[in-house]
Formats: sequence, structure tokens, C-alpha cells
Amino acid sequence: MVMTLPFEVGVVVRDLELMERFYCAVLGCRAERRSRVPHSVGGPAGLGGELVVAWLRVPSGGCVKLILPRSVPVSARAATSPAGRPGLAYLTFHLDDLDPVVAALPTAGARPLSDPVVVRARGRRISFWADPEGNVVELVDTRAGDSEPGHSN
Repeated sequence: MVMTLPFEVGVVVRDLELMERFYCAVLGCRAERRSRVPHSVGGPAGLGGELVVAWLRVPSGGCVKLILPRSVPVSARAATSPAGRPGLAYLTFHLDDLDPVVAALPTAGARPLSDPVVVRARGRRISFWADPEGNVVELVDTRAGDSEPGHSN
């Protein structure tokens, strides 16, 4: 088996414009296209019916698809730990320097989940954030210097 295109991930959202601005302005994604998926496709696929999908190209390759259900409202997410629920836990973005992104995140509507905001582990600096709708975003760069034993990731 050979994969023919970079990996794509879909994130179901409540506010498509807000989330598109967030991922483009803060994380450098580029909006490629937007389209409607009719109920005849979204329904049988188990996606709840008609959808609007925005494709965002990640600078390093791959794609984040923001998915807005049109016929079924997106319910508020449960306030559980991302690691404690099934399904998508977080999106990881590998950066050459996470400092400018970390500085921009609070004004873009994100909130830090790491304490401290940037942690060092295995020769990397890592920071976890909730995007404006609560999806977890992990930022990673390799500027940590000495690694710390006993940490995952």
C-alpha cells in the first residue's frame, strides 16, 4: 500500500468562520476551498446530513478539514479530559519556534492547557492549548536543549 496524498484530519465545528480564522491566522494554515456536501452524501456516511467543509492546507503538508453540519446542530462538548474520552484527542503542529504562536494564541481565543504553558520533554518544547471551540492543539518544537527523563511524547 502507498498513500497517495498527505494525511487529512476532520474537525467538526460550531462556527466555521471563527475556526478558519483561528487556524489560518495563528497556525499559518491556508484556506484552499470550501464546499457543501449534500445530505445524499453526508447522511449515508454517518455525518448527520448536509455539511459545509473548509479545507485548510497545513504549511508542512497535510490538511485540516473544518466540518460544519448544517442539518444537525453540534452539541456542546463535554468538559472531560481529552485523554479520557474516545475519539480525537488533539492536533499536533511541529514548529521551528513555538514562541510567536504561543504569544498569539490568547488574543485569538485559545486558552492554555499546559502548566507551565511551555513544558520541556525529550529534547522538545511542548505546549497544549484549547482552540476557540475547545479542541486541543499541541505545539512542538525541538529547541528544548537537555531532555527530561520520564516524560512521554
